[in-house]
Amino acid sequence: MKYDVIVIGSGLGGLICARQLAKEGWSVLMLERQAQPGGCLQSYRRGDFEFDTGLHYVGGLAKGQPLHEAFEQLGLMRLPWVRLDADGFDRVTIGRRTFPLCEGFDRFASTLGEYFPHEKTALRLYVDMLRHLPPMEETVEVNAYNWLTSLFHDPLLINVLSAAGMKMELRRESLPLFNFAHSMSSYIQSSWRLKGNGNLIVDSLVKDIKNYGGKVVCHAEVKELVEQGGRIIKAKCPNGKTYEGRMFISDVHPQLTYGWLKDSYVLKGIFRRRIQALENTFGIFTASLVLKPNTLPYFNHNKYIYKKENVWTFSEDIGGVGGVMVSCRVPESGEYARQIDLLTPMPWALCKNWVDTMVGRRGEIYELQKERLADDCICLAERVIPGLRNMVEKRYTSTPLTWRDYTQSPCGSAFGIRKDCRQPLVTMLSPKTPVPNLFLTGQSLVLHGLEGVTMTAFKTLETIKNVKI
Repeated sequence: MKYDVIVIGSGLGGLICARQLAKEGWSVLMLERQAQPGGCLQSYRRGDFEFDTGLHYVGGLAKGQPLHEAFEQLGLMRLPWVRLDADGFDRVTIGRRTFPLCEGFDRFASTLGEYFPHEKTALRLYVDMLRHLPPMEETVEVNAYNWLTSLFHDPLLINVLSAAGMKMELRRESLPLFNFAHSMSSYIQSSWRLKGNGNLIVDSLVKDIKNYGGKVVCHAEVKELVEQGGRIIKAKCPNGKTYEGRMFISDVHPQLTYGWLKDSYVLKGIFRRRIQALENTFGIFTASLVLKPNTLPYFNHNKYIYKKENVWTFSEDIGGVGGVMVSCRVPESGEYARQIDLLTPMPWALCKNWVDTMVGRRGEIYELQKERLADDCICLAERVIPGLRNMVEKRYTSTPLTWRDYTQSPCGSAFGIRKDCRQPLVTMLSPKTPVPNLFLTGQSLVLHGLEGVTMTAFKTLETIKNVKI
């Protein structure tokens, strides 16, 4: 059978594209290399507990806000979303001081203005920018760190405003204001987490794909895209199976996607080298904790804890954990948490000794390093959750190597290709490719996160519908 479109990779971007095209009557095939779809959205089970990989919270889901209409259209607003605390959806601790980040642009500014009265005017200008996000062409070449330091004079406030940026990669020399602003804006409007796990999103989208006549095939790893006459005609798997299509959408990292075109007439060597030379963002170390019953009351916010006032540079230190995000899972019942995740950036340099190994086969030294990092994360988290280590019943850890093995993300990158305000035309990728019937989607193109990937997926859909093959 020849499909109208073959979607390769079942992360959020691929799932959205497949669902929407199937709904419109296209014959859709989705190919996923893993045993279950979902990419970074999928959850995994350990004993009686399920843990998320990439999903922790999302912004802008209230009516009239950035994601509401898209999620309504995708059938995702029917899921059990829990709105985080308006009095501080994020709580930022730097050193020994804690600052609440409140919901709503005006309240966000006025609350921080009480801590930093000398910066009230600058805070109003800051939230006005986030409220009315400037177009991409005006902010993609603006350095986010330089913009903040030109607006604010208090280094501590700059660190407080940037602290929740652990959900992206803060790099002083390169991060565009466009990406920084989009990552921050929707969360201030409203922040939410699921009561349940990321598989709720995956299962909802997969169910819709199938109900609309689409097909999802797991254990189907693509190793080659066969080109003929300057167009892709089929996807080829290692077992020799091939799948023919009229159009192809890849939700897999662009560096891997272009590697599948082994004998391409269309892709020039200079283009391949440019894509392969792009740098990727850092990976994440996660300590997922199961807590003893009735030891920690559930907290309806995220905690960001930093040892020092170095939010923009702490991840560059490979000597220890300088900052950690604490995410608390909504309990199935009762007032006490049973699961929390501790997340911190992990430089690839700490993984290099095990790049040729696979999950579960990395050896004792690697396991000891993970235990040390988990201990460091817990120690830092205890600044705001005293006695946390004594509450832990079990703990599980993952590193960028884990992400690499399961998602194929180069260097275990958590946010895809690194965006650079000095080279926006090179690091911001279009859904269109040099091959006329091959399209891209996913976090490596322009924006990451649930909002960014959703926006990108709809851009991919718009692009593919405007191209006549």
